[in-house]
Amino acid sequence: MTIAMCAVFFGIIDLAVFYFLYPNFASISWLIFLATLVVFLFIVSFFRIPNRVYTINENAVVSPCDGKVVVIEETVDPEYFKEKRLQISIFMSPANVHVNRNPISGQVVYNQYHKGKYLVAWHPKSSTENERHSVVIRKGDTEILVKQIAGALAKRIVNYLQVGQSVAQTEEFGFIKFGSRVDLILPIGTKVDVSLNQLVKGGVSIIATL
Repeated sequence: MTIAMCAVFFGIIDLAVFYFLYPNFASISWLIFLATLVVFLFIVSFFRIPNRVYTINENAVVSPCDGKVVVIEETVDPEYFKEKRLQISIFMSPANVHVNRNPISGQVVYNQYHKGKYLVAWHPKSSTENERHSVVIRKGDTEILVKQIAGALAKRIVNYLQVGQSVAQTEEFGFIKFGSRVDLILPIGTKVDVSLNQLVKGGVSIIATL
């Protein structure tokens, strides 16, 4: 829908420009056309869903998104667990694939949207102060919190999940538009399989082992 709306919008702009400016201002007309084409191709690239062989592993926590690991630390979760947990954060640049995928299979037991600021996504306080959407997935005795966090450019979080819903590992559960971050809040003692600054792929890379 977003791609179609942008195509119509840019098409109207280009038609109007060539109707009113061409041929007297041919160079300006073509410059505007090239600029709108570049922006449109960027939007198409942003919403792309590449073909991949996804990782299905009942003992693994699979990356919920494409990006770079920017945080691996123990922290106290103030929202749901109210106790010390392991946090792994993945930063998504505007060039990354922005589809978000379930890190594990299980049942959704918590789903909450929070209004907030739009600090840069790598800011330490973005996890608790930015606009965000938190979901907890329960698998047996294990619960994992997945937090979609808006950034300075990302102003819209989309989340498809509902409490009580059963979800499958690597299936799409939402996305964040134009650069953002996803936090995984895991049990203390979880084996971490990534390192800081490592690039990961959503639905493919194993972040941790339960």
